[in-house]
Amino acid sequence: MRVCVAGAAGAFGQKHLDAIAQIDGVEVTSIVGREAEATATAAEVRNIAHWALDLSESLKRDDVDCVILSTPTQMHADQAIACLQAGKHVLVEIPMADNLADSKRLVAAQEETGLVAMAGHVRRFNPSHQWIHNKIKAGELALQQLDVQTYFFRRTNTNALGKPRSWTDHLLWHHACHTVDLFQYQTGAPAAEVFGFQGPVHPDLGIALDMSIGMKSPGGALCTLSLSFNNDGPFGTFFRYICDKGTYIARYDDLVDGYEKPVDLSNVAVSNNGIELIDREFFSAIREGREPNSSVAQCLPAMETLDRIEKSFGA
Repeated sequence: MRVCVAGAAGAFGQKHLDAIAQIDGVEVTSIVGREAEATATAAEVRNIAHWALDLSESLKRDDVDCVILSTPTQMHADQAIACLQAGKHVLVEIPMADNLADSKRLVAAQEETGLVAMAGHVRRFNPSHQWIHNKIKAGELALQQLDVQTYFFRRTNTNALGKPRSWTDHLLWHHACHTVDLFQYQTGAPAAEVFGFQGPVHPDLGIALDMSIGMKSPGGALCTLSLSFNNDGPFGTFFRYICDKGTYIARYDDLVDGYEKPVDLSNVAVSNNGIELIDREFFSAIREGREPNSSVAQCLPAMETLDRIEKSFGA
């Protein structure tokens, strides 16, 4: 399997390159970036033969079977569609788009080409959330409430590494997307009821830096989600699963119970790295000619719910 990674010099592009290095039978043959020096350096460090500043150049190559897009959100849908139209399977980082219309265009392109198109909804793959999902499916746990905090300190336009960004991130269409999809994945259905509030819009960034979102599943489970780019403290997303038989707290790939006792996740998956696991699923789906978990079609309900939440901001 020969893969191109676009956005390879960025924070998540590097995570995907690290993950691919752990997967047998996969070779990175091309990377794409926005700045020549950073992209050339990223290629040199990992002995990648080809690099480019234009995705279309890599899409023309015969030694590229598939593409992982770790590019700015606003480029996701158009770039993913371009990959499919060029005959390349594609894994596009979350979110697949920053609006519902573009999400639907991408799903239509996948249906037309029949290629694998997957959205980077990594929470489905983190061992912590997989453990909960397996227990729910087995009837051993029933979710009563999912309480989530997504906190960063980003009053300036910087990425997860604290470096300047050339594009603006979004609390709703990117960060809330993780939790909206996860809640619906864990409950097995789109939210029956939603609401959302957003704080003041930042005068320079043009986005709200604080949001509060609520969802209710058809079965009655609740989700309470608080998001902020104003939080001065440890950053990240923290999930508290309040269930009928215990409480569990997920911090990315790790899981503890309500008393901070670690939960053994050693038998959940072949790796404890969610990024590696989502990449493994992508490559396996291509090899096996099947729909992957977290296909763009499976993730469209999350985009539809985000659209409903966005509309509630003005209610």
